[in-house]
Amino acid sequence: MWKYMALASLIVSFAAKGQPPPFHLRCDLLPHTATVYKSGIPDSTAPERAVQEKNLYLFAKILSEKPLLSWETDSALPVTTAYQILVASSRQLLNQDKGDYWDSKKVPSRSSRATYSGKSLLPGKVYYWKVRVWDEKNRKTPFSQGTSFVTAQKDEKDTFSYHPLAAQIQEPQQINQTGPNSYFLDFGKDALSQLQLQLNSSQADTIWIEVGELTDKPFSIDKNPGRNIRYLKIPLLLKKGTHNYQIQWPENVKRNSRNPILMPGYAGEVYPFRYVTIQNYKERLAPDAVRRKIIFYPFNSEASDFASSDTILNQVWDLCKYSVKATSFTGYYVDGDRERIPYEADALINQLSHYAVDAEYSMARRTMDYLLYHPTWPTEWSLQNILIAWNDYMYTGDDGLIKKYYPQLQKKLLMELAGPNGLISTRTNKQTDEFLASIHMSGKFDGRRGLHDNVDWPQTGDFIGSEKEYGGETDGFVYQTYNPVINAFYYRNLILIRQIAAVLKRTDDEIFYTQKAKEVYHSFQNVFRDEETSLIRDGDSTTHSSLHANMFALAFGLIRPADREKVLTFIKSRRMACSVYGAQFLLDALYEAGEDQYALELMTSTAQRSWYNMIRSGSTITMEAWDKVYKPNLDLNHAWGAAPANIIVRHLVGIQPLSPGFETFQVKPQIGRLTSVSLITPTIKGPVLVKYNKSKRADQMEIQIPGGATANIYIQYSPEKPNLLLNGKPTAASLKNGFFILKNIPAGKHTIIAN
Repeated sequence: MWKYMALASLIVSFAAKGQPPPFHLRCDLLPHTATVYKSGIPDSTAPERAVQEKNLYLFAKILSEKPLLSWETDSALPVTTAYQILVASSRQLLNQDKGDYWDSKKVPSRSSRATYSGKSLLPGKVYYWKVRVWDEKNRKTPFSQGTSFVTAQKDEKDTFSYHPLAAQIQEPQQINQTGPNSYFLDFGKDALSQLQLQLNSSQADTIWIEVGELTDKPFSIDKNPGRNIRYLKIPLLLKKGTHNYQIQWPENVKRNSRNPILMPGYAGEVYPFRYVTIQNYKERLAPDAVRRKIIFYPFNSEASDFASSDTILNQVWDLCKYSVKATSFTGYYVDGDRERIPYEADALINQLSHYAVDAEYSMARRTMDYLLYHPTWPTEWSLQNILIAWNDYMYTGDDGLIKKYYPQLQKKLLMELAGPNGLISTRTNKQTDEFLASIHMSGKFDGRRGLHDNVDWPQTGDFIGSEKEYGGETDGFVYQTYNPVINAFYYRNLILIRQIAAVLKRTDDEIFYTQKAKEVYHSFQNVFRDEETSLIRDGDSTTHSSLHANMFALAFGLIRPADREKVLTFIKSRRMACSVYGAQFLLDALYEAGEDQYALELMTSTAQRSWYNMIRSGSTITMEAWDKVYKPNLDLNHAWGAAPANIIVRHLVGIQPLSPGFETFQVKPQIGRLTSVSLITPTIKGPVLVKYNKSKRADQMEIQIPGGATANIYIQYSPEKPNLLLNGKPTAASLKNGFFILKNIPAGKHTIIAN
């Protein structure tokens, strides 16, 4: 990963000779819009030729009439003061520094993005653009390398620009001949894929192909892995001679009856598998005879990397990072192969983890656009739309999504379900036809109409075991008229919708939601706080307190400071008494409360209810649940189990935006017992690199801050290490809550030592 540091040094060296030009240009937040795809594989065909043969080639669809153009600057330019953008109708004109569609001239601005403001763009055309910037001394850089984008016809199903699905051809990592006419192949990791073969036969003959996700013994695919863990055996009729074959996957009638996201025709159907066996093949199997074509949304595997002194944590990171890529096969965040349906809860965790491992923002936007009009049944999942929208704004700096969907987000607050106490409830006969229509909800789930409180999933289950006290994944939650989990989400939504109103300069709304949030906070305490225990109860008329009632309240700022220690003691007593979905919020709450050691213990656990158990079970993508015993119909390709990908970045290393678009961000490592951590994570401003080492004598942090950004850097305080050095010089820093805090550290490479 530290090759990026070397690259940065080369750019800084170049900067000594002249100002480095902008780079990594994006159109509507999409990188690499000049890339042309053929059958999902990047192709060298020029965009101007590819656009003439749309049935053969694919490229990013730019759907905006006035797309957002953005770029990165090198850390050698800590501040830029102006930019100039050229947009041209031909490559030749752009090379001549002529923008016949738009020449912005010199625009005073510190921003690294601008909305296109030139002549009207025509659909189906290729446009070329580049940008240069000025620094704080009014020195201009050279123009960036030019790139292009293709405008698309308006699409009724899509609002936001997006890439087509990509593909990658893979060879098996292992081939074993298991008998005279039998072979076993291992591709190393599970993937949603197609199977391609080039086989020779001296006569027409039938062979048998098995594909599957798990093995039951060496060189044998598990034929009974579980209800939704995939295994398939199909015959293949060989023709005489050498021919190419692609296995046709059978239709999943049950899944298709539930209105899933369908694979686009240009990509083709996929099936999850890692292992392949070939039986009754009487010829020698050539090393290049079997290929797997995996389908995924374009993904930069080198955009992020992580390593630490804990080998289990490193494996968990690899599992979760790969899960983001592997489950992107539809171009939307779906729940996995079993249903292929977007769910709000999956989308939120997918979004945060995707942002952590690749600076890709369009999948989250497309998914939220879909979910606003195709909501699912759990009450609090409706409330996650606002969290997704706020993440989009903070990570991209673009207010386009919150501006477009503000009226819809207001409805997703579910404020019409509020009772006299200000809290919302689905059980007080307020789910009228008008209300359900306002949130685009129709139909029934399991015969029930409208929203229903979820808390966690599955809600019930027979298996308990030594690691659980209750069946299901809700820690024995007692469902009541008023639900603290629902209202914790509601409170957080009110806080965020107030902030969105402020961004959009809707002052009256900002005042209104501020007051509502205060009312809900006080009602929450009055209704749910147990006076004797200081814990949060499961409802308005029960004495039972669950992990969920308390962890969501802690995560969303509803625990009184005086109650925190008692609540934390209770939470820690419950261990992992939640699902892989609930684990996201449990870990959020623990890190926000400074419980980094315990949070790390959960992420590196080897118990049955752990991420390591997924690896031990043979899965290479995060699973839908901790184990089959807790959810017998789980599948092995659910990215809502990939929370550690974002938790490691956002909390363990502590990289989070403080202002929109990462103009200012924090780096606040909470690494517990770890002695070393190194991370590269992408942002819209460029990659952030952190290397942190702890020893008895000193703590040392190296950090690379991208151009145009500043960082607030935290380093844990110890009385044995009271001195602080910044780039080799003693420095003063504020001290708060056990951390040294260095504010507004500019772009560039810095070393901080506490000794």
